[in-house]
Amino acid sequence: MEQKTINLVQTSFSKVAPIASTAAEIFYTKLFELDPKLKMIFPTNDASAMKEQGNKLMTMLSTAVAGLSKLDRLIPVLEDLGKRHVNYKVEASHYDTVGSALLETLQTGLGDDFTPEVKQAWADTYGIMADVMKNAAYSKV
Repeated sequence: MEQKTINLVQTSFSKVAPIASTAAEIFYTKLFELDPKLKMIFPTNDASAMKEQGNKLMTMLSTAVAGLSKLDRLIPVLEDLGKRHVNYKVEASHYDTVGSALLETLQTGLGDDFTPEVKQAWADTYGIMADVMKNAAYSKV
């Protein structure tokens, strides 16, 4: 991964981090708009459980973004996360929906700072992370 991509992702995420709980709400709203069936995977009837889920999401994103400079340490974390998501009934196709919801969330959260260059950096980064997770979860070795 190019250093420029890492810098764009890390810098833009630092602008979203202060509104983490709002960003998580935006994310799940967008996710469920894109695929209402995904609500079955989450405790959507329990506000405190969804808030906790949002906290987990933002913590994982923060960890992943911080770890981009040390991919050798991040990859095993992503592989483990991908394997655990199988138990939550996450399918490989869901990763595309999550990626779309993430980009839309960043666009909303960053406003004018969500430039085409930042969007591409996030799309590339998410694509790499999702591929690592899916390969760990669904490849038959």
